[in-house]
Amino acid sequence: MAVPLFDTRTPLVPLRESLHAKAAEVLDGGRYILGPEVSAFEQELAHYLAIPTVLGVANGTDALVLALRAMGVGPGDDVVVPSFTFYASAEAVAVIGANPVFCDVDPRTFCVTPETVRAALTPRTRAVMAVHLFGNVAPVAELEALGVPVLEDAAQALGSRAAGGRMAGTLGTAATFSFFPSKNLGAFGDGGAVATRDDALAEAIAMLRFHGSRDKVSFELVGHNSRLDELQAALLRLELPHLDAWCDGRRAAAAHYAEAGLGELAALPEPADGCDPAWHLYVIRHERSDALSEALAAAGIGSKAYYRVPLHRQAAMKPWSDVELPGTDEAARTHLAIPVSPVLTSEQAAEVVAAVRAADLG
Repeated sequence: MAVPLFDTRTPLVPLRESLHAKAAEVLDGGRYILGPEVSAFEQELAHYLAIPTVLGVANGTDALVLALRAMGVGPGDDVVVPSFTFYASAEAVAVIGANPVFCDVDPRTFCVTPETVRAALTPRTRAVMAVHLFGNVAPVAELEALGVPVLEDAAQALGSRAAGGRMAGTLGTAATFSFFPSKNLGAFGDGGAVATRDDALAEAIAMLRFHGSRDKVSFELVGHNSRLDELQAALLRLELPHLDAWCDGRRAAAAHYAEAGLGELAALPEPADGCDPAWHLYVIRHERSDALSEALAAAGIGSKAYYRVPLHRQAAMKPWSDVELPGTDEAARTHLAIPVSPVLTSEQAAEVVAAVRAADLG
């Protein structure tokens, strides 16, 4: 049985007719930029998250850039960011002239810890970026106790819950989301959002996404052109009511793997203390992860190593690369994403586990 790494099509099959109808409605309506669908989606996602304000932007990377700028981060400032994450997390810091100061992660959870962040703080630290990697939830409250504002990179964690039941993306000064098609809530192209409880911060982001203007007549800031498309917002609105069920399907997939005995063959990802991850990716660790990936491919099973070269070892990050991060190195060397989706069945999970067992890699 072939098992793909992602299955983005099957969950959308029941929605195809309504998605097509909604797309036609938007096209016929003639409003394509910051129209009623964007406003409605922002309100509905804010209600889902139980947070006052959500602002749609063009993509998850722009969300990080705009949030950092609104938080007052600028040239010469330091931002603590994990090295084991997607490049955009650090890119957003560097592109505004600030310095990404790389910190380590706990390879069991793939997230930063108060200890790894504390070790990276400097007198110029203006913010800490807590990446909720793979859907796990970084310990934001403990990071805030260090005395520095926390920006949550929740691109992979929409639908995940922290200890106490609060949603990932509602825990820090601001949070960013991506609606890239493979995400937990995926658009049909690029899209992103920023969420915050801070009215002044929200006002700044609303201007920054619109050329630094409130009205396209007076320009108070040097801003960006970064808006969530009306069409994407309309389609995301149809998907949002299904998000919790899809996240439960991802959690069920993780349970299927555990029940099939995967933990006897590889290290399973560990939820951070008290959190309930909606696994965007299900990432195991194995000492021979590349060989395992080859064996899975031979069995028709998708897998992928996402961050073999961590950010502090990337050529573009060389100015900030003078750091030793043993947890990051371990995670980079051993991690492997295996199939996960809202509709992964117990039979598919058993097939994956059987292929891992048959690889016989010790």
